Amino acid sequence: MKPFRLTEFLGKMEPNSVAIFPSAHEVRRNQDTDFEFRQETDFYYLTRLNEPDCVAVLAPNHPEHKYVLFVRPRKREEEIWTGIRAGVEGAIRDFGADAAYDIAELDRILPKYLQNVHTLYHRFGQNAEFDQKVFGTIKHIRGKVRGGVYAPTTIIDPITIVHEMRLRKNEDDLNSLRRAAAISAEGHVAAMQHCKPGMYEYELEAVVEYVFRKRGAAGVGYPSIVGAGFNSTILHYNTNQCQISDGDVVLIDAGAEYNLFSGDITRTFPANGKFTKAQQAIYEVVLNANKEVIKMVKPGESFMKLHEHSIDVVTQGLIDIGLLTGSVKDNVAAKAYEKFFMHKTGHWLGMDVHDVGRYKLDDDWRTLEPGMVFTVEPGVYIAAGAEHVPEEFFNIGVRIEDDVVVTETGCEVLTTGVPKEPQEIEAMMKESPKAII
Repeated sequence: MKPFRLTEFLGKMEPNSVAIFPSAHEVRRNQDTDFEFRQETDFYYLTRLNEPDCVAVLAPNHPEHKYVLFVRPRKREEEIWTGIRAGVEGAIRDFGADAAYDIAELDRILPKYLQNVHTLYHRFGQNAEFDQKVFGTIKHIRGKVRGGVYAPTTIIDPITIVHEMRLRKNEDDLNSLRRAAAISAEGHVAAMQHCKPGMYEYELEAVVEYVFRKRGAAGVGYPSIVGAGFNSTILHYNTNQCQISDGDVVLIDAGAEYNLFSGDITRTFPANGKFTKAQQAIYEVVLNANKEVIKMVKPGESFMKLHEHSIDVVTQGLIDIGLLTGSVKDNVAAKAYEKFFMHKTGHWLGMDVHDVGRYKLDDDWRTLEPGMVFTVEPGVYIAAGAEHVPEEFFNIGVRIEDDVVVTETGCEVLTTGVPKEPQEIEAMMKESPKAII
């Protein structure tokens, strides 16, 4: 039985067309050691086959083979080193292919599926080596024109279909995201409970990622960010090597990957369990923006209006605590807030942590629809030495990030499993940490 996502994609293709999707391949790290394999997301989304060096060919007008897989064959002398493969038989039996071939046969067999086809769906620019293989196949077919065959004359990027499909999650997708978010939340809670001044950032990283694996995640959806003090003001800091001092805030941005879907949570908390007055002032500015934006989420709302409202709320908060002066309108017009809040308020979330899908349609920002999933993550970052800022605010970076699903009537917040109210965080950090082993 074909994967249902693949059947949906076939139904959206142009008449007399073929689509080609290569899988990811293993990448050498050094000598005879590879980097950890992670499947190409579009390939997995359509096929659910999690093996390297495969190719899927989709041919909706083919009389028999609408779904073809080229896979690595089963060879005992290779499987003993790298594990059991699906093989040609498994590609048909377990993954629903109408036909399957040894990947070594790709150059010989692929032209048979591309000849006399008007439109080719292939994403050029992702894999230069594979692009050359496709170019070579088209050239080979063109050379047979006097035999009455022709090559594709129109090439379409398949993301015009598959990324729009991925943008709208179905219930199976959402269940995977709910699990990824729940596991992510457990990791953040454990970090809060175990944090003590004097620890190193990498120790908290180890706590978070241990919980992820313990609860069934495949690993992380992206490199974990654990920044204390000055490092909390670096947006994508992930060196995670510094010692945590008494009085630091700790910012952790980490998400578990489950079924190739990623959670994405950021929480900020005081290393010693008690916010200073300045830390809490910044924290509440960000928290207010986070909550105000979440209230806005509903079908029909503009994605950009969420960010614009976040800017307004953060700007007003910075005025209230004296870090900006003047009116909200004037500060927003001058982009004065960008000194402290320099990123967008959120991004699509799914199988990739910064997931696919256009943010604009033509010249208009996209409006929200049920099944869309994205983050809400305002932040304020003040490094030491920031001009015209009192010293008590130095080295305070605060980001609060939640994952939300657009529903028919509003939204579902997936990340309620980790607290974000300052009083709840302080209360949790006073408790004796729960054993995580």
